[in-house]
Amino acid sequence: MKKLEDYVRSIPDFPEPGIIFRDVTSILQDADGLRLAVDSITDCLKDLDFDVVVGAESRGFIFGVPVAYNLHKPFVPVRKKGKLPCETISRSYDLEYGSAIIEMHKDSIKPGQKVAVIDDLIATGGTIEAAVKMIEELGGEVVKIVFLM
Repeated sequence: MKKLEDYVRSIPDFPEPGIIFRDVTSILQDADGLRLAVDSITDCLKDLDFDVVVGAESRGFIFGVPVAYNLHKPFVPVRKKGKLPCETISRSYDLEYGSAIIEMHKDSIKPGQKVAVIDDLIATGGTIEAAVKMIEELGGEVVKIVFLM
């Protein structure tokens, strides 16, 4: 039986020299890999007491939505600046190769909600750190963060 790592491609020098990009699209392109990924994340959360799943653009959406569906939880997207239509809060953060700003709708997390955050992989951790700060600003409590790898 294959492990998740067996499905992931490593692309050297992308998006710039010196970066090794871990490409999870190869997981998505294989039905067994996709099932393994979603089931593995679901298993990490199935016994956890939480109210909502948050996923960061864009691969956090890909894995977070089916997990939220499987566990009958709502899903909240964290998006790049300017992509959400309603009133938002935002945070800037550093990447391996620059900086960025992410946003959430102001009404997406209710005070006291317990939140599980899902993303594909951890690089610098900046995206998820910024997401956690926004969740906490809205009054949510992050009870678990799950990375595919």
